[in-house]
Formats: sequence, structure tokens, C-alpha cells
Amino acid sequence: MSTRPINDHALLSDCRSAALVTFDGSVDWLCLPRFDSPALFARLLDEDAGHWSIRPTCPTEVTRRYLEHTLVLETTFRGRDGTVVLLDALALGSRERGHSLGASSPGLLLRQVTCVEGRVPLEVVYVPRPEFGLVHPLMRSVRGGLVARGGADVLTLSSPVELRVGRSVADVAVTLRAGQSLGFALQAGRAWTPDPSCRAPEHIARRMQDTVSGWRSWSRHHGGYEGPWREQVNQSGRVLRAMTYSPTGAIVAAATTSLPESIGGERNWDYRYTWIRDASFTLQALSTATCKVEKTSFFSFLANACATQLDRGVDLQIMYGVGGERDLSERQLPHLRGWRDSAPVRVGNDAWRQRQIDVYGELLDAAHQVHRDTGPLDPFTRAFLVGVAETAARRWREPDQSLWEIRGSSRHFTHSKLMCWVGLDRAVALAPTLGAGARVADWTRAREEIRAAILTRGWNGSAGAFTQVFGGTDLDAAVLVMPMVGFLPPDDPRVRSTVRAVAARLTDDRGLVHRYHAADGLPGQEGTFLLCTFWLAHALALTGQGAAARQAFETAASYANDVGLLAEEVDSATGEPVGNFPQAFSHIGLINAARAIGDTT
Repeated sequence: MSTRPINDHALLSDCRSAALVTFDGSVDWLCLPRFDSPALFARLLDEDAGHWSIRPTCPTEVTRRYLEHTLVLETTFRGRDGTVVLLDALALGSRERGHSLGASSPGLLLRQVTCVEGRVPLEVVYVPRPEFGLVHPLMRSVRGGLVARGGADVLTLSSPVELRVGRSVADVAVTLRAGQSLGFALQAGRAWTPDPSCRAPEHIARRMQDTVSGWRSWSRHHGGYEGPWREQVNQSGRVLRAMTYSPTGAIVAAATTSLPESIGGERNWDYRYTWIRDASFTLQALSTATCKVEKTSFFSFLANACATQLDRGVDLQIMYGVGGERDLSERQLPHLRGWRDSAPVRVGNDAWRQRQIDVYGELLDAAHQVHRDTGPLDPFTRAFLVGVAETAARRWREPDQSLWEIRGSSRHFTHSKLMCWVGLDRAVALAPTLGAGARVADWTRAREEIRAAILTRGWNGSAGAFTQVFGGTDLDAAVLVMPMVGFLPPDDPRVRSTVRAVAARLTDDRGLVHRYHAADGLPGQEGTFLLCTFWLAHALALTGQGAAARQAFETAASYANDVGLLAEEVDSATGEPVGNFPQAFSHIGLINAARAIGDTT
């Protein structure tokens, strides 16, 4: 069973795939060549599912950071007799700079350890376990390292020192003295292709420096935000870039699967995919922390991934693989115990089968945000967006599972209706661009019908708030977005009352916000959501409550780990971050809330 705290991990990325490294120098999660590939190391989910550690064998004090303006991790071990510095990175393509990050990433994990003073004994332990720990590969030493084969994978480990091999484990003990350095590299290939070559130490050092330069070049182009919490916003922008699959522009919701929403429970999902529901707020965050190139790439991915579904009369799918794949069928991995015995571990996500009518609004709002940056839309995209608007006008009366992917029966969720209103509102504004002037009257009529329904059936005077579902009494933090999307002005008494109600009745003693308290068809209880807490900060800023907004923001941001990464939730009982990690939506919420507070206070 893996027990290490989720916040103990740091992210590495080559803008195609991801690794997680623990505070004491162990790579416990690595998927190559894509974010959603089977893990080569998965000790994150089971103690026996593979890892690669480089660490001193003597007592040390440990500190770490990302090298300035990069996602290259520097971990420093200070012992009584000496100090070593470990650098970890997923290599970018050679001389990739600026917006080209990830264009030709080789799927190469770099690790370089240097003794900067005294002497330090080290141990290197290499335990590859492809396919989420199912494969225990055969290893053989080769000149410059070793090769591991098993299943469909072949792994080449470049090593300047000879490792002892036995029972699919390789290790070595070595002592470094001041000025000495060891460079390691791991590259994955397929069993039917030539083995990846071993790399010389000087080549590893050059690739490490080139990756540092690549990230810094990107950061130089994307450091224009000057508002409050600038460092956190810029770091969150780098995280979003790191979680972007560069070939398509898709942004994954998280780098992991099955880190639980409740410890020991069943709320364990695979988040290594892209959700349509994230589109609108993602683009707002990209506008603040990155630039229009990333915005345009993400929207282009969404439009291409969704293509043709509406033509066939089926629901618009809510999520896709990073290459645009549609079938994300879910299966369980019973051989993995899960993080802190939180089983089952799942690969794939059956939420792709759900109906969520909010996605029509998300797509049209995204198109509204980017159309000035993209230039004239091609005929195919124009026709597709007209179809999205037509579908929103036709289906807004239907029940769904909501953006929260409720696994119970479909209901009439207020937020879903709200986003259909957003979609039609943006479609009316886009009509000249879409060549759809003849549809404006019908879209306007449907938009006003939705508005009237929300104001009469979504508002509950006794609750003093817009509620989770039409005619209900339960609250839902998703209604906090009403003033953000322009449905009602922030000074509307119903908006202010709803914000007060969420702050009073969905917020725990730590000041963190639950999504809702209503039954959702799943066993167990989830934690508070960092995204929802940032939404509260955002809504408080818009409604003129600057001090309360700052307090809510600081509360949520305080749950970032030592290198600025945010999980999805916080366990209500222990205050420990839980859920898949790092969570894009949490970083998106941070960026947008910071911008709102800066603009209004």
C-alpha cells in the first residue's frame, strides 16, 4: 500500500507525458509516451508497482524547488559530511523554444546528481514495472547502462556506473565527492523496434541544460501578468502548459488516475483526459497566464474532437482522449491496492457516456473568447458551432448528470441550464461570424425562455439562493459562476444572497468549500474542492467583498505544496490534500480568482 502524502510529489513534464517525483528523490509515477499511457512506475498506487530512486544513505535535510521559470526539479540533500543536488526533468525536444515546447519530445527522463561539497554515499534503486506493475521485465547489462524487456515495452537506462541486477531490480551504491557528478537517463521504446541507445553523461548534461533553456524561453513569453499573487499565477500557467499534450493542444485534467476523493473510498477516477466542461474557464486562465497561441490550440482541439457527433443526432461527448479519442471505456486494475487502500484503481472513465448539457455553453463561450484571435472561422467550424447552438436551444429542457458527473439519475441541474443560456447568448453575439443571422430570433427566444426558467425554478426564496436543481433546496457551488458568465450582474440581490448562502452552508471550518451536500449516487463522502473555494473568492471579488475574497483565496492557495502544485480536494477530517494531482481545474481557479480580485479591488 502506498501511504506517501499526495502533496509530497513534484511534477515533471515534456508537454506530452508526466512523471511525479517524491520529496526524497523517487520517481513513483511515469507514463510514456502520453499522459494516458500505461504507467512504467506506479508506486503511487501500489508499493510493488515500480519506482526509481536516487537518494543518500545517510541522514540528510532535504529541500527542493523548480529551477527559476522552469519545471526542472532541483532537490538538495544536506548531510553532516556533504551535500548533493539532484536535478530531474523530462527532456524537451532538442532546442525547442517558446511555443514549440513538446513538438518533438523524445520521451526521455533525465536525472543528474552532483556532489557540491564534502562526500555523500548514495543508493540508486531502479524497479521498472510496465503496464501499471503487471510486467516484471528481464534485464541485461549493456555498454553504458542496461536494457529491460517485458510485454510491449523495452526500457533503456543509461548509467555511468554498473548496476547489480536481480529479480527485475537493479541497484548500486556509490559515494560522490565534491565536484563529482552522475548522469542517468531512461527512455522507453516498443518491443518490436530497435532498443533506444544508451546516452553518454555529457549528452545527458546537455539535454538537461537544453530543457532548462526551453522552459525559460516559454516563461519569458508568458510573464505578462502583473496583478496580485504574480508568482502563483505564473507557476499555475507553467503547470497548465506542462499538462498540455503538445501535438493536439489538449489539456489533461490531471496527471494521474485513481488518487481518491475520499481516503479508503471508491471515488477514484482517471483524470488523464480532456473535459469540455473545463473549456470556458480554461481559456480565461490561458488568457491571463499564457497567451492566445495556447488558447487557439486548445479550442482547435475541442472543435476537432467534437466534430460530426451532432450531425449524427447524438449527445455531444463531455470528454476526450488527448489525441481526440472518444471511447474511454473504464476498467479496473485489481492487482493494484490503490493509494492508502483506496480501491478500485481505474483506467479509462465511463463519464464519457454521460449526458451533460452544459457542454454546449462551454464550447460556444470558448468560441466567443477565441474568435478574434483565430481569424475567420473555416466553414466546417462555423457549421459545427451553429449546430451546437441549435442543440442547446433544443435540449436545454432535458435532465442531465451535471458538470459534477453525478452517477445517479438525471436531474434538472440549474448550472446546466445556465450554461445553455450562456451558449445561446454567445451564439447570438457570434451570429455574424457564423453566418447565422437568420437564427438570431430563435436563439434569442430560447435564451429568454431559459432565463425565465432559471429565475423562477432555480431560485428558492426560502433557501435564499439559486439551488442545485430546479425546485430543490440543496445548494451547489457551481451556481457561483452566475456573475462570472454574465447571467446576472454581481450587485443583483439574488447573486449576493447566493454567495452568502454558499459561504455559510457549503464552507467547512477551514474556510474551504464543498461542491454540494446532496446525495450523488456514490458511497462515501468527498472532501472540499479547491476549485470551488477559488470560485467563492472570485464571486466575493465580483460582489465587492474584497477582504473576504482575499481571505478565501489565501485559504485555498495555502494548500499548494512546496513547489506550488495543487491537488483537487482537501480531506475534511484531516486537512490533507487528496484527489488526482496536480489538478488543472484548481490551478485554473487560482488564476481566474487572482485576476478577478486584482481587477475589482
